[in-house]
Amino acid sequence: MMKQRIAHIALLVEDYDEAIEFYTKKLDFILLEDTKIDEKKRWVMVAPPGARECCLILAKASDERQFKSIGNQTGGRVGFFLFTDDFWRDFNKMVKREINFVRPPAEFEYGIVAVFEDLYGNLWDLIEPNENNKGLIN
Repeated sequence: MMKQRIAHIALLVEDYDEAIEFYTKKLDFILLEDTKIDEKKRWVMVAPPGARECCLILAKASDERQFKSIGNQTGGRVGFFLFTDDFWRDFNKMVKREINFVRPPAEFEYGIVAVFEDLYGNLWDLIEPNENNKGLIN
């Protein structure tokens, strides 16, 4: 039986250091690696605390096409999903840190969710699965 997994997702950023600052200070992600490749390129990986499978590669845009895609990598729809074991803890912390929520918290059959923007305008769901879906976060 073949086993596969998504290990990394590239996220275009304008500047490595401002992106690292946002993800580590505003969202409490862990900086897993920051390795200089050459004078312009770095290998930067961040992930939420406790993440085991997938992390973000913060990829600095390098040409006009990439710069145009910063903040709109998914065409204006939610493209990233941050699961949490305590929605209100994280939501309130993010509000205090001036994270912009574009949709307020709402309860759905799968749990509670609110939509926020990252520093470039990419849309994220903050989700706490309900009791029937707690296995999604473990």
